[in-house]
Amino acid sequence: MRRTIVYGVLVLFSILCLVPMVWLAVSAFKANADFHAYAFMPPPDRLTVANFSSLFKQMPFLRFMMNSFFVAGVTVMVQLFFSSLGGFALAKYAFAGKKVIMGVMLATMMIPGPVLLAPMYELIYHLRLIDSHLGLIVPGMVNVFGMFLFRQSMQSVPDEMLQAARIDGCNEFQIFWHVVIPVSRPIIGAFCLIAFMGTWNSFLWPQIILQSSDRFTLPIGLNQMVGVYEADYGAMMAGTLLAVLPVVVLFFLLQKEFIAGLTKGAVKG
Repeated sequence: MRRTIVYGVLVLFSILCLVPMVWLAVSAFKANADFHAYAFMPPPDRLTVANFSSLFKQMPFLRFMMNSFFVAGVTVMVQLFFSSLGGFALAKYAFAGKKVIMGVMLATMMIPGPVLLAPMYELIYHLRLIDSHLGLIVPGMVNVFGMFLFRQSMQSVPDEMLQAARIDGCNEFQIFWHVVIPVSRPIIGAFCLIAFMGTWNSFLWPQIILQSSDRFTLPIGLNQMVGVYEADYGAMMAGTLLAVLPVVVLFFLLQKEFIAGLTKGAVKG
């Protein structure tokens, strides 16, 4: 009985989570005149693909998408490298101030993001990276949450494995690359998905530093479709649907690693 109730609650929450996605998919095929006439699903004969053609006519959507792929891809790779290295050091090495460093890192996670906008802007301004994709990538090169995830995961890697690698003649980076990274695949998949989603959906920071339209990422490009007096809701929904698809595809590709990385750690038993 208890299990039935739990499953029922989970199904209910799953439906609630799916409703906005279904509404988005339906709205992408609605004519603008039907947004107020039909709250959810218009008659099938009123569905149209004209929103997608309107989207590509109004904005260089593919350019914006490629910009987002570039920024998100580079950011994820850089974050993955530094977060895994930092997590490995915090998990497997003893050094002075280790606990203090970990405490300070965790404390920074409680700082609201908007508080850091002014100092980050000043840094990027002095580096002359305003209105550039590097200006989006540099502030996100180090991910404290990622270091914490890797540290928690890599603590479960047996020290005997590392010692055996040292006996075989491996240096510390070889141990990290050839021993620790292969057994950390689940947490790598989970981190890549989380980091990609955060960068792909980022709006406020790109809105602040990007000025040239040819450098806009998808969230900024789609926001340009909102006019002062009117908005093309159909084209906006079509663009939003296309913007969501890469994240959905990536989740399905990494779902096993994502679940394993968040539940079982990095060691396969």
